[in-house]
Amino acid sequence: MKIFYGVQGTGNGHITRARLMAKELYAAGIDVHFQFTGRPADKYFDMEVFNGYQLRTGLTFHTEKGQVDYLKTAREAKPITFIKDVKSLDLSGYDLVISDFEPVTAWAAKSQKKPVLGIGHQYAFNHKIPREGSDPIADKVIKYFAPVDKGIGLHWHHFGQPILPPIIDTPETPKSIIKNKIIVYLPFEDPHEIIRLLSQFENFQFHVYSPEPVPSKFEHIAGKPLSCDGFRKDLYDCAGIISNAGFELASESLQLGKKILAKPLHAQMEQISNAAALQQLGYGHVMHDMDAAAIDHWLHDNHAIHITYPNVAKVLVQWIQNGMPKMDADFIENIWNTVEVLHVEQ
Repeated sequence: MKIFYGVQGTGNGHITRARLMAKELYAAGIDVHFQFTGRPADKYFDMEVFNGYQLRTGLTFHTEKGQVDYLKTAREAKPITFIKDVKSLDLSGYDLVISDFEPVTAWAAKSQKKPVLGIGHQYAFNHKIPREGSDPIADKVIKYFAPVDKGIGLHWHHFGQPILPPIIDTPETPKSIIKNKIIVYLPFEDPHEIIRLLSQFENFQFHVYSPEPVPSKFEHIAGKPLSCDGFRKDLYDCAGIISNAGFELASESLQLGKKILAKPLHAQMEQISNAAALQQLGYGHVMHDMDAAAIDHWLHDNHAIHITYPNVAKVLVQWIQNGMPKMDADFIENIWNTVEVLHVEQ
């Protein structure tokens, strides 16, 4: 079997999910070629697992001061380049096309009348799940940004809908944690503002990851560059994480039993909805602005949720190898029956 797999590169969550899918696809002996779009070539990191990959410009969302700037997004879009990318992508030699909300692959498949399978969190929004911050633009983005013939949605809970658990790594539970160690990943916020807010909490050690690290003059705040291995090691033994309301990182944190404080990106329906879901499920805390009082309250709350999710990437690869039969209620229920949710005190 030969698969072409397009991945939206704007957020690291899509790439993290693709790494796990790549591992299982290669293990199954499947010939898979990856394409990434949405960020400059020099901004990708730790991409060795993909065994060579294609890069195209694609489409991306621009943010400023913690919110999506739709005007700047439209102004800096390159429609001619996008159309050329779509037309130049030849999918004729592939048995299956997969898109993780990646528009060039999805539209190329549509123009070549090639069925395309969508795998990702965004496809869960085709079902009745917690949804807030929606507007006509957000609705059209979900529907037309990367259209697929069949979308497999992923979420932390099924909400009574035909969706699957997250695709995340399934490491062993940490035997011990460092109770005052906190990971901070807020790439859409002003790093100087982050450091200023955290400077007052001297009893905690903050590891602030960002695309362009800002030096910190405070001993309890360390600025770190993005790195898969470094981030994973810090996440493993920390007590909690302060992050935007992206799906993949919250999923990893729940799998490891870390407490979560999410600050959703303004004017971004997916993140606002993710924050609503975290609150509704009782899986995390939310602050809608950078709020010292909210951070203080969360830092001193030792309650966390530990969720054991199955290896969904392996399940999906086996499903693909079996010819992608219809996912009936029993199939989906059997997967969710393996999920275990525990309340823990750190």
